[in-house]
Amino acid sequence: MNRRTSLGSWLIVIVALLYFFVPLYAAFQFSLQMKRGEWSFAAYESVFKSDVFVNALSFSVIASFAAIFFGAILVVPTAYWVRLRLPKLRPIVEFISLLPLIIPSVVLVFGHIRMFGSSSFLPFTSSDWGTNALLVIGYVVLSLPYMFRAVDNGMAAIDIATLTEAAEILGASRFRIIVDVIFPNIRAAIVSGAFLTFAICLGDFAIASLLNRQSFGPYMVQLGQDRAYEPAALTIMSFGLTWVLMALIQAAANRKPGQALFFTFRKTGTTP
Repeated sequence: MNRRTSLGSWLIVIVALLYFFVPLYAAFQFSLQMKRGEWSFAAYESVFKSDVFVNALSFSVIASFAAIFFGAILVVPTAYWVRLRLPKLRPIVEFISLLPLIIPSVVLVFGHIRMFGSSSFLPFTSSDWGTNALLVIGYVVLSLPYMFRAVDNGMAAIDIATLTEAAEILGASRFRIIVDVIFPNIRAAIVSGAFLTFAICLGDFAIASLLNRQSFGPYMVQLGQDRAYEPAALTIMSFGLTWVLMALIQAAANRKPGQALFFTFRKTGTTP
């Protein structure tokens, strides 16, 4: 019975690997056939030499980092305060954090345009700076379920009540407790949420397209309409970037929640 179960498990794994990797290999092989009669990386060279690619990727990276920064500032104090002082509001906060999974991003961006358009009280879309800010706000909302879940799980692994009480005894303010105690102890959780946020923002199409921003998502769609081999090369590079992010998430998740704080006390020669 155990032998049959093991054989069936291996069969499922093999079928799953073939299902995922055979199309990926076909796309990779197609991306190498830009020059007739030989395999080459000409499609990858064409993508990297394009100024549009560089501008779109750099814009998306900057917008993603801004979304990660403001998302962490929003989520960490909120999750900390709910766990410490307002546990009864936890179901409500969790429900609010899951709303971006229910509301489509198209509806979200149309609501932003309606509320912050050129004819509204706060005309964000009347300037490039305001439209970029609106894009970052949309990314913060879009990544809220993943950032909040990662941070909340990180706080569940540490005793924030004891850490807060010890810091208050030493005279630390609430702001310093969050910055010097909570943030270092949930660094691995923040990093995990940051990589998920980065992957989501990098692949976004709806928000950037409707706000008319030249980011990586609209660039991929436009390239797929105009070229043949470059989109396949770009797809392979996107998969590679996704796998790198997954590896970094796994490495960050393997760190102990209190490791950063332990090193801080150890360097100063004191004990918590």
